[in-house]
Amino acid sequence: MEELLIKVFGQSDLFLFTHVAFWVFFGAILFFNVILQNVRPLRIAFLFFASLFFYYKTGGYFFSLLILSTIVDYSIGLAIYSTKTKLKRKLLLSLSIIINLSVLAYFKYTYFLTDLIAYITSTPINTVDYLANASNEVFGTSFSIDKITLPVGISFFTFQTISYSVDVYRKELKPVKNIIDFGFYVSFFPQLIAGPIVRAKQFIPQIYKRLVLSDKWIWWAALLIVGGLFKKMVISDFLSVNFVDRIFEHPISYSGFEIISAIYAYTLQIYCDFSGYTDIALGVALLLGFRLPKNFNHPYKATSLSDFWRRWHISLSSWLRDYLYIPLGGNRKGRVRTLFNLMITMLLGGLWHGAALKFIIWGALHGLGLMINHSINRVIKKNTRFIKSIGWFITFHFVVLTWIVFRVDSIQNVQIIFDRMRRAFMPYDIIDIINSMPYTFALILIGFTIHWLPDKFRSRIKLRFVKAPVLIKITLLSLAFYIIYSLHQSTLLPFIYFRF
Repeated sequence: MEELLIKVFGQSDLFLFTHVAFWVFFGAILFFNVILQNVRPLRIAFLFFASLFFYYKTGGYFFSLLILSTIVDYSIGLAIYSTKTKLKRKLLLSLSIIINLSVLAYFKYTYFLTDLIAYITSTPINTVDYLANASNEVFGTSFSIDKITLPVGISFFTFQTISYSVDVYRKELKPVKNIIDFGFYVSFFPQLIAGPIVRAKQFIPQIYKRLVLSDKWIWWAALLIVGGLFKKMVISDFLSVNFVDRIFEHPISYSGFEIISAIYAYTLQIYCDFSGYTDIALGVALLLGFRLPKNFNHPYKATSLSDFWRRWHISLSSWLRDYLYIPLGGNRKGRVRTLFNLMITMLLGGLWHGAALKFIIWGALHGLGLMINHSINRVIKKNTRFIKSIGWFITFHFVVLTWIVFRVDSIQNVQIIFDRMRRAFMPYDIIDIINSMPYTFALILIGFTIHWLPDKFRSRIKLRFVKAPVLIKITLLSLAFYIIYSLHQSTLLPFIYFRF
């Protein structure tokens, strides 16, 4: 018991959905959320400080950045709304964007930019984290000044606060008058560090509604949480530890078939990891009385690349559409400009994922794919079943191939991977390889089969579960939790999108 309390209340490196400590924390939050349900200001204030505590557990002293972002955009939002002059409103919006992107750029892109400048000028540049140095001197912290640590979730809450300022500027949203309410919107812990990116106009109205939890919501939330844990702990972590990581780290040591299998396995792993987090976040939020937007819609069913981006990381793709692609002109300024806007949007979308050449290449490949997709749509008007089948096959394998660039540890490994697939593919070894790792290949098959189940069948199963007698639901959930914690890896891996 003492060790458990230390894990919950002492500072730790990770505070994961997959960790028992989180569920102890969430149980306490759930209890007080219900107790305070009739005192809205106190309930929201409690959830706000609980969210700050959660971020402290995951990000340490970087929770000060969350507070800074809250104060800056709260103040600027009020100023934009009260200012009538268009020029001043634009200047205030620009100030919000500049401050937010400057903080993001400092922590996420400093090394990338200095390395790029050093490469171009052939002059080595010694980088020092001056913020860490100042913190060490003023507050007595012990941050390394030779390395800038990326605060978890900074890409998510930065985009969230920028969208708030833009929506207030566009007069699509009135600013939040209470800073606690605004801080709660920015820091709401279920989606804080890996999304979905929540728009203020979707979330803030819910803050002022009375807490109402129906039986349907509770059981639906439980189903989301169990499904998310299964995706992460049983499928994603198993594939990562036992197959994907070792092959991508040393591709030269493996045959062509093993590498191809690892690419498909990573395709499933990253989906299960990220959508698993989102499912848990949606379920946890729902139990607290808040509905978050859907972030995935079975993306590997997509019949075109544009369809894929309507299904994958929906909150990011819609954010890029509304706050970047459309302001650039969207598809309103001619075909050439539309293609240019698509490429710029995807390049910046790739860069959002990380300060590395591989993410820029990944974004460029998707930009090129969307340009081709847009051009084809101008020629092919009819979407027959045959065309959709061809579209699905091409889209799926294009996405699979681009995941190679996204996953590799170095760009040089991309060449090695393709070379091994071409030169070291030995058909007569396929059966032996499958027999040597039966559980891995069975899991890949099961994972994709579940993903590609017909939507009607999936909905029918979920509806039957929600309508089933309570005893059956409890029994099924208990069995599911037992299976998950029996099969999960001994090492709890962080979610992939924590690093973005």
